[in-house]
Amino acid sequence: MTTSPTWTTGGTRAAPTPGSCGKRLCRSVTRAATSASAPYLHKKRTSPRPVVARPPSPRTVAGWIPRRPETLPEPEQLLLKTVRTHCPEIDALTRHVRAFAVMLTERQGERLPDWLVAVRQDDLPSLHTLAAGIDRDRDAVIAGLTLPWSSGAVEGHVNRIKMIKRQMYGRAGFKLLRKRVLLAS
Repeated sequence: MTTSPTWTTGGTRAAPTPGSCGKRLCRSVTRAATSASAPYLHKKRTSPRPVVARPPSPRTVAGWIPRRPETLPEPEQLLLKTVRTHCPEIDALTRHVRAFAVMLTERQGERLPDWLVAVRQDDLPSLHTLAAGIDRDRDAVIAGLTLPWSSGAVEGHVNRIKMIKRQMYGRAGFKLLRKRVLLAS
């Protein structure tokens, strides 16, 4: 056996075998912790735990709000109903979002002023910001909600041209960019 100096007495003693000190320490700590907390742990281990469902995450609830209620499965409908009853802000938000979705899908742009008034009456700052943005360009929003025409195809072409331009940045001149845009269409 090798000897090594001890830090407390300044003398020498036999060094423990590798792992034996850790095992003894672990056993003594376990015994001390178990004996001191035995009544507490016994009570916790034997008492029945109440079964509580986890509340849905904010992301999940945010996914339920814009969806049509009839497309949600029954358990999700019940959970959303529970969340809406416990939180009046989410209930108001759900009503406003669904009313806007109806205006959008059924082309009822004439209902927009009434919707904006209803949004401003509730204390929902994020919807107030949306309402202020809609007010800045109210005529265009009403036209977009009412008329059957869309500029989606034009916007798609503009997006495609910008993508090609970004891909070619610094590579060649305008002539090659023009050829790529015209040949790609």
